[in-house]
Amino acid sequence: MALILQSSSFLSSCSSSVPSTSSCSCRRGLIRANINIPNNQTIKISLPRFQRRARLVQEQELISGISTISTNNPIEKQFSPSRIGPDPLVIKKLYAIKEAVADRVEMHRNIGEQRSQWNNMLLTSINGITLAAATMTGIAVSSSDPVLGLKMSSTFLYLAATGMLVIMNKIQPSQLAEEQRNATRLFQDLYNQIETTLSIGHPSAIDVKKAMDRVLALDKAYPLPLLGVMLEKFPTRIEPAVWWPQQRRRQPKRVSDDDKYNGWNGKLEEEMKEIMGVLGRKDQEEYIRLGKKALKLNKFLAISGPLLTGLAAIGSAFADSSPSHGSWAAMLGIVGGALASVVNTVEHGGQVGMVFEMYRSNASFFRYMQESIDSNLTETDMERRENGEVFEMKMALKLGRSLSDLRDLAAAASSKGEQIEFGSKLF
Repeated sequence: MALILQSSSFLSSCSSSVPSTSSCSCRRGLIRANINIPNNQTIKISLPRFQRRARLVQEQELISGISTISTNNPIEKQFSPSRIGPDPLVIKKLYAIKEAVADRVEMHRNIGEQRSQWNNMLLTSINGITLAAATMTGIAVSSSDPVLGLKMSSTFLYLAATGMLVIMNKIQPSQLAEEQRNATRLFQDLYNQIETTLSIGHPSAIDVKKAMDRVLALDKAYPLPLLGVMLEKFPTRIEPAVWWPQQRRRQPKRVSDDDKYNGWNGKLEEEMKEIMGVLGRKDQEEYIRLGKKALKLNKFLAISGPLLTGLAAIGSAFADSSPSHGSWAAMLGIVGGALASVVNTVEHGGQVGMVFEMYRSNASFFRYMQESIDSNLTETDMERRENGEVFEMKMALKLGRSLSDLRDLAAAASSKGEQIEFGSKLF
């Protein structure tokens, strides 16, 4: 600035006087040099520094303002990465449960195959023993000189077959194999659910508790040991096997028809109530009725088999011992053994115990679906319910129906006087 003031004063003094042309031009050149040098230094050095400092101040103010907003915002605190990240301890627990479930799947599959082999081997062995005893009795009676050894052998074989039949009819290997197949399928389903939770969701302590309760409920519903905890094979009252944890009963919470919370509305709730009623009145009752018939047939066959082999043992022991009753005793020994083989083949070859367990497990499936619907409808917290649209799709798939078909079934069930079909189209 001092140079600029000096140059301006010098120009004014020069204009007032009359200098020579050479000296004036020389001085003008000097003045231009003195003026141009400071202007170049000011543009290249001072101005960029000032702009850089102003930009830094603006950026710092902007950053401090954003950080102040984010720290004072409760939503930002709630959804910060440290808050929404999965808990490593919960993940470890779920992986531990997943490994235990995989081990149970393998155990039940192996034991189910073993018990199915028991059924085949015992059926073949007992039928072979029974037919051999009947053959020995026939040979002993038909010979002119009865052989005591044949009669005693046939009697012992019949007694052995009777004892084996009593044990076999008590444990029902075909029914045991069906129980293990059901347990394998349900444990595999639980394994898939845990895997899905770990893959797409953020697992919580509630997921760990649900998985643990489900494992314990399945262990109780389908025990592995035979002594002490084996399921009753001839129950006085047929009750569906409960393989899911019981839900605590609560008062249902209604939602309006227009409002929609987590996929639920009043129309969907009414639809699920009608479906629950159809499954209880039609499907579950039908399979309980069929289970009662299969149980009665199994009881009759289980009593008839040992009874026939026992009578055949008595007949073989007294065959041809006296002229008056020898022919009747021999006939009882031969015909009783043949009938016992037929009864044993129908009972265990036809796997009547497995059929009864299948009917009971189907009734359990429909009861589980009813309780699933009821637990969602009675949940007061809408966010803790399963999403209504996803739940409706699952119900349709489990019943072998489309979504429109499921809604038509609910509409038919709600109308008075219309014939209602079964809820499931799968079985």
